[in-house]
Amino acid sequence: MRHRLRAVTAVLALVAGLSACGSSEPSSSSGPPGSAGAGQEGVNLTVWVMRDSFSDALLDRFRTRYRAAHPGVTLDIQIQEWDGIGQRVTSALASNDAPDVIEVGNTQVAEYAASGGVRDLTDKVADLGGTDWLPGLAEPGKIEGRQYGIPWYAANRVVVYNKDLFAKARITAPPKTRDEWLEITAKLDKGGDQGIYLPGQNWYTFAGFVWDEGGDLAVNEGGTWKGGLATPQALAAVEFYRRLQALGDGPKDSDEARPPQADVFAKGDVAQIVSAPGGAVAIEKANPGLKGKLGFFPIPGKTADKPGAVFTGGSDLVIPEASKNPEAAYEVVKALAGEEFQADMAKEMSYVPNRVSLAGVLDGNEATAAMAAGAANGHATPNSPNWAAVEAKNLIKEYMTRVLTGGTPATEAAAVDRSIAEILNTTS
Repeated sequence: MRHRLRAVTAVLALVAGLSACGSSEPSSSSGPPGSAGAGQEGVNLTVWVMRDSFSDALLDRFRTRYRAAHPGVTLDIQIQEWDGIGQRVTSALASNDAPDVIEVGNTQVAEYAASGGVRDLTDKVADLGGTDWLPGLAEPGKIEGRQYGIPWYAANRVVVYNKDLFAKARITAPPKTRDEWLEITAKLDKGGDQGIYLPGQNWYTFAGFVWDEGGDLAVNEGGTWKGGLATPQALAAVEFYRRLQALGDGPKDSDEARPPQADVFAKGDVAQIVSAPGGAVAIEKANPGLKGKLGFFPIPGKTADKPGAVFTGGSDLVIPEASKNPEAAYEVVKALAGEEFQADMAKEMSYVPNRVSLAGVLDGNEATAAMAAGAANGHATPNSPNWAAVEAKNLIKEYMTRVLTGGTPATEAAAVDRSIAEILNTTS
């Protein structure tokens, strides 16, 4: 699984000699005493950025600004491919010739930190403005109280809706609470229209309901992991999911990719889907007649004063222990995670910036404004290097299908909790 969502650009995340596109910006000046570039003459830094993370124009602007502030530093920004990235990063972290800064999917940080090859940046959190970070983006980079990954950018799910179907049902405003959401969706689920298309295995959406109830998918108690699906909070969440899912014809035994939910929505008889805003691009491509007729709102929460919890997908920045210039590498991380780049990035790429205080830069766009509002209540999957194995075995997806097809929730949840605990407590 790619561990970050692709936003509007269809983005929702390595040893020397790797063939990758790159660009270098050399400089010969050393800068005045006391400047950001002083004492860094002749420093060469390699930065790995994932393909499609950013536009060429955005990276060019960053290089220009960084060169002005750090005239003695040469930046070699190399574009990496997602296919096989996990093994390349693992190899780089174990080598003596690692890049200086690497973009990684936020849920991958725990796995890489466990290797011992990622630099601990806990003492830099205050300098980086960590109190302003999005919680759901910052949490995956923090392992056992130590900050290894620095949150870079985020994307999360919202509700995409058909404005014509809302008008047909005489609904004039999106819901603000989960109860209102059920009520409105029931009104929309009439006359041959689906109130919502929600596949039975959309487990990221389900996870948001679990977090809303105050639960979690798994918890670490005294160094031992326990599954969290048999708790009263998670059982309340799966009941809400069951009620919402029933207000449409979504399949109970597949996820949003089978069939692609954008194609289903594009037929014009579905009122709502839960998707990253970038899903609108695929919808309008499949049905150009819907262009301009799509609306967006944050997933409703239990009360009107707070949006529903969402999984925060995104990327972090890490510095390998093997970096030959860790102090200079940190300055690059600081610039990329700083307000200037974050604001520019949000406007150019329609991502949610890493800071709560910067959410307002997206206010001019309905889709990204809804995403930013939801991001304030963002969460992450359990912070274990073994969590990827839970996802690979589709444990939560299969649990949801069993419940939606008549299984007893408590019994099914207890069984999957045992499987989750076994995986998370396995040591290599």
